[in-house]
Amino acid sequence: MAVFRSIITGTGSYIPTEVKTNRDFTIHDFYDEKNQRVSTPPQEVVEKFKQITGIEERRYATTDLNTSDIATIAAKIAIEDSGIDPETIDQLIVAHNFGNVIKHTIQCDAIPSIASRVKYHLGIKNPNCVAYDILFGCPGWLQGVIHADAFFKAGIAKKALVIGAETLSRVLDMYDRDSMIFSDGAGAAVIEYKETAENGSGILGSSVQSHCIDEVNYIYMGKSNFPHSDPRIRYIKMKGRKVFEYAMKHVAEAMKNCLDTNGISITEVKKIFIHQANEKMDDGIIRVLYKLYGIKESPKDIMPMTIHWLGNSSVATIPTLYDLVCKGKEEKHEINPGDIVLFASVGAGMNINAVCYRV
Repeated sequence: MAVFRSIITGTGSYIPTEVKTNRDFTIHDFYDEKNQRVSTPPQEVVEKFKQITGIEERRYATTDLNTSDIATIAAKIAIEDSGIDPETIDQLIVAHNFGNVIKHTIQCDAIPSIASRVKYHLGIKNPNCVAYDILFGCPGWLQGVIHADAFFKAGIAKKALVIGAETLSRVLDMYDRDSMIFSDGAGAAVIEYKETAENGSGILGSSVQSHCIDEVNYIYMGKSNFPHSDPRIRYIKMKGRKVFEYAMKHVAEAMKNCLDTNGISITEVKKIFIHQANEKMDDGIIRVLYKLYGIKESPKDIMPMTIHWLGNSSVATIPTLYDLVCKGKEEKHEINPGDIVLFASVGAGMNINAVCYRV
């Protein structure tokens, strides 16, 4: 029996060219949230950071590129990969958190929207191509995919371009140890609503949650940790321990809900594409997920990771990771037609989402 499903027909990503290694942070003076200088030598701070997050280096966008620029680059690659005419795109969705931030200004510019700018740069003239942004924390790109799927099922659209792009390097507090985790990047996917076999490709289901009581300020904007900083200038801040505990408690449950609701066994899942937050947290989430099914150990090859060399580029991590695996650029991982994969993310809000997908 034939069915209609949302199918990813093209992917693309942009990995910035400026490499920032952990060694670059060993000359920093770090301060804590009470504006007290961290007494631990920077070299030890950096080494402990690596042990927890797994990050050895990350990528920053060059001065001449903004979020809308790298989003456009990733989009062009995805469109070419899919082979579609960009004028046939019905929904152009861009997930980000800070808009365009001009280097050295620390000022967010989201007017016009990043999606509108991308549509402009792509030269799409069709007024029925609706361009809009999503602010949903790190799960933004995946939420854009869920939006597209919903629009398809409602009969409003048939083709969507979903992009996740961020230049977090522009909103970092260099005196904050947590600043080492963040990076820049962009990933994109073309999604089409197509007829397929019942066991064919496409989105099989999704799950979304928002916890906005005590959790709402786990990731926020705040003044620099440096005691003599201008309090009017705000940077991205994170209560790392709170975020970790939240993720351990809720993310695996949302992933399980996505699988169970759609009648998919955990043993059918070939790969899990999880937001590249930090290695220890992601490993922990996967362990919890399998324990929820009474399985003591998760498969060793279940989770591709780019955190070690790309850092945490927020909304861009999952589409970038998926693009690299699809293009055969992650040597230890591959996916094949018919494979069931699970996407999952967690981030500011606090928000969680998961999507089951058959390649």
